[in-house]
Amino acid sequence: MRPTPAQPEQPQEEAEPTASSPWPTGHRFAERTRAKHATIHALLAAGHSKRSVARQLGMTLNTILRFSRATTPEEMFTGQWQSRATRLDDYKPYLDQRWQEGCTNAWKLWEEIKEQGYPRGYASVRDYVSRTLRGKPQPVGPRPPSARAVTRWILTHPDALPESDRIQLKAALANCPELTALAEHVRSFAHMLTHLHGDQLPEWIEAASATTELPSLRHFAQHLLRDLDAVTAGLTLPWNSGVVEGHVNRIKMLKRQMFGRAGFELLRKRVLLYA
Repeated sequence: MRPTPAQPEQPQEEAEPTASSPWPTGHRFAERTRAKHATIHALLAAGHSKRSVARQLGMTLNTILRFSRATTPEEMFTGQWQSRATRLDDYKPYLDQRWQEGCTNAWKLWEEIKEQGYPRGYASVRDYVSRTLRGKPQPVGPRPPSARAVTRWILTHPDALPESDRIQLKAALANCPELTALAEHVRSFAHMLTHLHGDQLPEWIEAASATTELPSLRHFAQHLLRDLDAVTAGLTLPWNSGVVEGHVNRIKMLKRQMFGRAGFELLRKRVLLYA
C-alpha cells in the first residue's frame, strides 16, 4: 500500500549510452524493455524487495531477478536483433542503391532481388525497408510530371505547346518508349480528325491493334470496328451532331429546373417559349 516513489534521474543520465547503443531505438519491444528496467531498478533502489516489486508490476520473480542483474537494459536483449547473418545480407547493398535511386516500393525491390536469386519471401524485404531504409534520406530530384500534364502535352498540337512544355514532353518520351508510341498514334488520329481523312481509319486501326505494349489503345481501336461506318463518316463528312446535342442538353436543363416532374406537353411549351 505504500505509494510508488518518484523515479530518480538515473534513466535520464543513462540516455547518452542508450542513444549510442547498437540496439534499435524506437521499437516498441526495446522501449518497453528499457521502461521496465528503469522502473524495477527504481523500486529496488527505494527499498522494495524483489517479491514486492514482482507483485506490484505483475511479473514473475524470475523476471525481476533477470532485470535486477542487468546493469543496462541492453543486456536484456539477448537473442533479440543480434547481428546474425541472413540471406538478405548479400542483397542489402543493392537495396540501398535502389533506394537512393528513388525506388521505394518494397514489393518491386523484392521482385528485383528475386530475379537475382534471392530465395526468401517478401516479408524480410518489407521489414528491412520499413526498419532501415525508411529512415534514410533520399536524393531530392526534379518532380516528375503528372499524368494529367503529360496527357495535355500529347493532346495539344506540337506548334501550340510552349517551349518549356515541349522540352518536358521530349524528356518524358525519351524515358518511356511506350509513351512515344502512344503519342504517335494519338497525333495521327488527331490529324485524321482535323483534316477529315476518314479513309485512313482502317490503316490506323490496324496499326493501333498491333501494339501489344498498349492494351488500352488496342482495345479502343478494336471497339471502333463495332460502328466503323459511323466513325468513318464522322471523320470524313463536314457535318456533326453538335446542334442536336445542344438541344438535348437544353431540354435536360429545363427538366432539371422543374425537378424532373415535367411531362412532354409542359416541356414542349417551355422549349417553344425559350426557342
